[in-house]
Amino acid sequence: MSPLTKKIVSLVIPFYNEAVGVEDFFVVVNQALVASYDSYDFEFVCVNDGSSDETLVKLREQAQLYPQIVIVDLSRNFGKEAALTAGIDIACGDAIIPIDSDLQDPPELIVDMLKAWEEGYEVVLAKRSDRRTDSFLKRSTALWFYRTHNAVSKPSIPENVGDFRLMDRCVITALQQMPEQQRFMKGLFAWVGFKTTTIEYSRQQRHAGDSKFSGWKLWNFAIEGITSFSIAPLKLWTYIGGLGALVAMFYALYIVFSTLILGVEVPGYASLLVTIIFFGSLQLLSIGILGEYIGRIYMEAKRRPIYIVREVFRNKED
Repeated sequence: MSPLTKKIVSLVIPFYNEAVGVEDFFVVVNQALVASYDSYDFEFVCVNDGSSDETLVKLREQAQLYPQIVIVDLSRNFGKEAALTAGIDIACGDAIIPIDSDLQDPPELIVDMLKAWEEGYEVVLAKRSDRRTDSFLKRSTALWFYRTHNAVSKPSIPENVGDFRLMDRCVITALQQMPEQQRFMKGLFAWVGFKTTTIEYSRQQRHAGDSKFSGWKLWNFAIEGITSFSIAPLKLWTYIGGLGALVAMFYALYIVFSTLILGVEVPGYASLLVTIIFFGSLQLLSIGILGEYIGRIYMEAKRRPIYIVREVFRNKED
């Protein structure tokens, strides 16, 4: 293939306090892609998401060794979804592949993704067929999340598929038409559709450093995913309210007939207190769910940018 006709493939890599693994990441990725350099031009769009360690310094050092590196330095930590959005917006590839810097998703799989792309697929998903490297709790909560999300949301998101995937430029163009600030990228990726195939792989141990996702952050991430693509939690309280009203009506009839037949009994303070607390708690819970949606409307209405770029560093001219 002539160099003039080479397609460009962009890897989008968010970095947040990953200084200890930066050098190894590029060594492994280049080893995995060395056989593809004759067929494709690669660019590595590295998004420094407000790291407080030496991540940016390490990225600049690697950019001296690998001219295909593009460094996008955000003004602060905006979160992974915003960092992915920034990298996708700036990447110029005919195909874009988001990949984490921890090497749990094997770069060797990119070669297979490119083959599927050349066969005409516009989206190539990487599905984790083996998650033994994750804890039992993480596997269980992930299964719960996917099944709950897919039961109440449209479209469904494929189970055990993360951000690691190949997307054709036509898919990226569709994604860039979505202006929302509260972004759940897995849902957005699924929403746009396009011709899709799946490749399975075994998830590896984290290569270096520690995960930046705590249990609390994962919980909030799950809520974000469900509320971004479903109003089922709001509808649910309509049915709960209707059921509660029906039960209350039958109980009122029971009290009326019981009073007429048996007379007035001594009031049951304990049962009354339990009933008040129970229905009061339901009301607070329903208000909380309503607040989740109102909060998202509030954030969207501000129309703040998803991210702010402090600097873009390219080591070579396009």
